[in-house]
Amino acid sequence: MPIFLRIIVAGKRAELATGRACDPSCWNSSAGRAAGTKAFSKSLNAYLDSLQVKVYEAHRQLVETLGLVTATALKNRVIGKEERRVTLIEVFQDHNRKMKALVGDEFARGTLGRYTISLKHTVDFLEWKYQAPDIDIRKVNHAFITEYEFYLRSVRKCSNNTAVKYIKNFGKIIRICLANGWLSANPFVNYKAKMRKVDRVFLTEEELKMMAAKELVGERLLQVRDIFLFSCFTGLAYADVLKLIRADISKGIDGKQWVFKKRQKTDTISRIPLLPMALRILEKYKDHPQCLNDGKLLPVLSNQKMNAYLKEIADLCGINKPLTFHIARHTFATTVTLLNGVPLESMSKMLGHSNLSTMPRFWM
Repeated sequence: MPIFLRIIVAGKRAELATGRACDPSCWNSSAGRAAGTKAFSKSLNAYLDSLQVKVYEAHRQLVETLGLVTATALKNRVIGKEERRVTLIEVFQDHNRKMKALVGDEFARGTLGRYTISLKHTVDFLEWKYQAPDIDIRKVNHAFITEYEFYLRSVRKCSNNTAVKYIKNFGKIIRICLANGWLSANPFVNYKAKMRKVDRVFLTEEELKMMAAKELVGERLLQVRDIFLFSCFTGLAYADVLKLIRADISKGIDGKQWVFKKRQKTDTISRIPLLPMALRILEKYKDHPQCLNDGKLLPVLSNQKMNAYLKEIADLCGINKPLTFHIARHTFATTVTLLNGVPLESMSKMLGHSNLSTMPRFWM
């Protein structure tokens, strides 16, 4: 019968043929060697001993070069097969390339942007820590993760929540490597990082009334103010207001006009009753040239321009808050809904959250 050599590392096995055979009656199973003192047995056992020594030497070499040993890597080293070297940046770039191809279908462009920045931080970290453009994925361990977090906080000056988000993005790349068998152990085991609660800025009822009543000079300021107020009274994020079309408006079960729109971020449906203020704003811009040309309900500017004009509007209204368009969504979740007795579950459906657990972090 043919003799095979089995290598087991961390519960995973690899087997290879020794190229030798032995009569089962002459085999000592407990010793893993041929029984007896005949020349054949001595010759076979000497060969098997040398093969075992070769495995131990391969193990030593892998520990010295990689610090990580797998059964497959040992087998390949013994038989002289060059194992494919998988590198961290290679895997990260491949992930981002595939994500880019699915933007608009599976992923939002903003998600791709975050992973693009995360990749850049990873490349910069490797240069800072190892003076290398890439690294063998098997060298990514717990120490690597903690050093990467330290780099983000110290060198990149990232806040706690920003650093945690970048580490979370990095974790997805590690999960890809684990799923493909390129990593035998999860480097995130025993690693913990927590998001800190952030006080969300929102407008009070008085500030909303002040902004709505303020006489503004200039079409752009009026336009930005109105669209911002529309978001305050619907809870729609910038990306969703930007793409709002007539088909997104229909009658609800109460016979009134509602917004039924799939959120870009979570791919879940928002169901929002249109309050009088929101309806007036839609009516005001229904014949706006930009809306007629683009087939949209509102003439939305770029997010950067909207935020720049909002800061100017805040100054004119005497609102001493760092106003951005996303604050409209926080305002809807506090002033317009929660403070007026709208149940948490109902607000979650309006906002299009995929998970109710998002809510407390959102408005508290």
